[in-house]
Amino acid sequence: MKNVLIVGSHSYIGESFREYLCKWPDQYKVDTLATKGLKPSSSMFTGIDFIFCVVGIAHMKETTGNRHLFFDVNRDLVVSIAKTAKVVGVKQFILLSSMSVYGLEVGHISKNTDPKPVTAYGESKLQADKEIMKLEDESFHFACLRPPMVYGKNCTGNYQALRKFALKSPIFPDYNNERSMIYIGNLCSFVKETIDTGKSGLFFPQNAEYTNTSRMVKLIAEAHDKTIRLTKTFNWGIKIAPVNVVKKVFGSLIYEAVDMVDTYNLTDSIKLTEK
Repeated sequence: MKNVLIVGSHSYIGESFREYLCKWPDQYKVDTLATKGLKPSSSMFTGIDFIFCVVGIAHMKETTGNRHLFFDVNRDLVVSIAKTAKVVGVKQFILLSSMSVYGLEVGHISKNTDPKPVTAYGESKLQADKEIMKLEDESFHFACLRPPMVYGKNCTGNYQALRKFALKSPIFPDYNNERSMIYIGNLCSFVKETIDTGKSGLFFPQNAEYTNTSRMVKLIAEAHDKTIRLTKTFNWGIKIAPVNVVKKVFGSLIYEAVDMVDTYNLTDSIKLTEK
């Protein structure tokens, strides 16, 4: 029996993983730990073999006044949790980091790409990654996961914007781009495999195929028996547009083809997300 603790309650990814592991009640004992106001102590992690840490402030508009919160939580609290976990003998610490540490809206990222975060969120995540890497030894394995955009049923974030457009608009640009993304089911599968193997290192969990934004929007519409017409009419405008939102939607941003998960393909993942 593997004792797994998910640190960070009410997290979309954390709750999804808890439900996923519950499919194997004879193999995993799963608990969650809330982190609001948390001061890590040894008793919280005694008897735990594996920690999946999803702690973090993410979907908050950054301001001068709240910038410190990202470092208080995403860095200081997370590092304190990792240090305490190591002291009591936790075997593996899996941290949900972020693609944001690279500070890119378009481009190709490999494991040799130097992180250059441009936000407090990205910088706080990167600093936590670096500090916890220093703790790793033969008895304390650290797996740093930097997934791209995560989507799935009831998810938050950019996927919802695409979904709204797919369900309301009769047309959408037919634009050729590639994005690394990961369906929540594939991410859960990857985390489970990480626990089962006990591996450590830096990982880019992602779907087994890069996603084209236009194709994704079309699949979302089709999942609701809605017809949406793809057109190249607006492509010239997309190519010259300086707007960051346009780059986030239609720019190409991919990881190198590593750590790919094929438990669910794109078509099936959209159907499961939209059903």
